[in-house]
Amino acid sequence: MKRQMILASLLASYAALPLSSAFADEATDLAAIRKQLNAMQHEYEAKITTIETRLAKAERDAKAARSAAQAASRHQAVAAAATRPSEQVAQAAPPPAPPQPADISAESAPIPEQSSAPPPTPPTSQNAFNPGIAAVLNGFLMASSPRDTKNAIIPGFALGDESGLPPRGFSIGESEISFAANIDPELAGFLDISFDDQNNPDVEEAYITTKDLPGGLTVKAGRFLSGIGYINERHAHDWSFSDAPLPYRAFLNNQYGDDGVQVRWLAPTDMFLEFGAEAFRGDAYPAAGAAHNGVGTATGFVHTGGDINDSSSWLAALSYLHSSAEDRVTDDPLSSGVDHFTGNDDLGILSLVYKWAPGGNPTVQNLVLSGEGFLGREKGIFDDVPVSQDRNGFYVQGVYQFMPQWSAGLRYAEVNASGVSPLLAGTVLDDLGHTPRAETALLEYDTSEFGRIRLQYTHDDSDVKSNDELLMQYTVIFGPHGAHRY
Repeated sequence: MKRQMILASLLASYAALPLSSAFADEATDLAAIRKQLNAMQHEYEAKITTIETRLAKAERDAKAARSAAQAASRHQAVAAAATRPSEQVAQAAPPPAPPQPADISAESAPIPEQSSAPPPTPPTSQNAFNPGIAAVLNGFLMASSPRDTKNAIIPGFALGDESGLPPRGFSIGESEISFAANIDPELAGFLDISFDDQNNPDVEEAYITTKDLPGGLTVKAGRFLSGIGYINERHAHDWSFSDAPLPYRAFLNNQYGDDGVQVRWLAPTDMFLEFGAEAFRGDAYPAAGAAHNGVGTATGFVHTGGDINDSSSWLAALSYLHSSAEDRVTDDPLSSGVDHFTGNDDLGILSLVYKWAPGGNPTVQNLVLSGEGFLGREKGIFDDVPVSQDRNGFYVQGVYQFMPQWSAGLRYAEVNASGVSPLLAGTVLDDLGHTPRAETALLEYDTSEFGRIRLQYTHDDSDVKSNDELLMQYTVIFGPHGAHRY
């Protein structure tokens, strides 16, 4: 077709040419024209053949290049899948950024505005639902005088088995391995296994959570840390100090976690407003024995907050916990025996948090001020003696990142327990006329947002005799790890 079109064009062109001598020698002219056309036809055919050959070669080269690129892409995808997990519920580590503290980098951001979740999309690869695996390592070096920290008591309180401090010398604190993944477009799952300084593993959290319920609802079920208070549901490596505040140690055995179900509702308001309720089995301190047919603990909480300006924000929370204990057993360091309690615990917590960062950017400077007040009552039978004890406590703390990678902090904490029956004089419920308290200071250097070295000093006056404690801690996080809550 190309050749025919070219010949037709040439014939049309030459048909318009004037013939010489007014057609005097028509035969001679026609012969000459035919000769020229034949010559031009051969010339154009040769050029067209050359162009077609080059075009065919270019198409072959392009096809080979595409095949090579696709093979390389498949090879890279297979290698990536074999060396690191895909990003899931726990976010993959972000690209290099200016270093900032591991425990307050996420805290300094303003509270996110309410928005509707986008519709679920199908997975883009075979690895879309593979779990993200992360590990957190904690190490301690503790020096104390004159007492060993492992014998610490808080007069007026029967303490749980995890309320103690790191022992003297070198030790590994709570380290953990976590797995997080999208199960499907409707559910996500999380599993966290922690290890104590005796290498004993424990399932700290194992739960599923909904992703796309209507009306701002979220449901969590399994084993998890309760949403009461400000730091209760934050893992130990995310605490602003190396140990839990004194009221958390006394009232909640560091933090309350159990098997149960949680429902949260995020209100459709301009200001952040969230309500939550939980029902637990009731096996964890201060509960015990899974009372009431395995529903021994109930909680409720409300969170609210917002931005003050571009540089500061606030959060307030009110929480309540009711738990029942059936023959709760706790160690008695005074008699080297055990104590038994059956009864109820009620605890209310008021939490206030203020955060500041210039222009909302916490990279260079930021300040986090927080405080919580605790008010509770424990009523029942303690070592065969009726007891009704009112208890309260509070702590206030502040951590200031004064330059990139460097932070300093101060904390004051105090708890009180009312008097008990003379029959319980000399037991752990006897406050001995003493108000337990502790003052703590820290200096922290962050190698990055995934590594921290912290030096912490505490004047511990929780026992009748004061104790001075110097603690050095390192914390590192590797693997995909989710952003921490406000």
